[in-house]
Amino acid sequence: MKPKKELIRIVKAPDIKDENGEVLQKGEVSLDTTGKKPGRGAYVCHSLECLQKAQKARRLERAFACKIPDEVYSQLEEGMKSLE
Repeated sequence: MKPKKELIRIVKAPDIKDENGEVLQKGEVSLDTTGKKPGRGAYVCHSLECLQKAQKARRLERAFACKIPDEVYSQLEEGMKSLE
């Protein structure tokens, strides 16, 4: 448990659906540096070690209820490196 200002938000954007409710495009998982992107959010601390622990324990997959590919984790790591 840490104060919210010490954490970084990872967000899964809403799925894009057609008029029948069929999913056309899955929501994208990305870093939310502003804290205002729409979608379901999960928080991790600013360290890469924390993100790697979350990946190993599948915490983000449970929070977003979907499979997250390794490429997305690589993009998240690159984004966190650029913030440091």
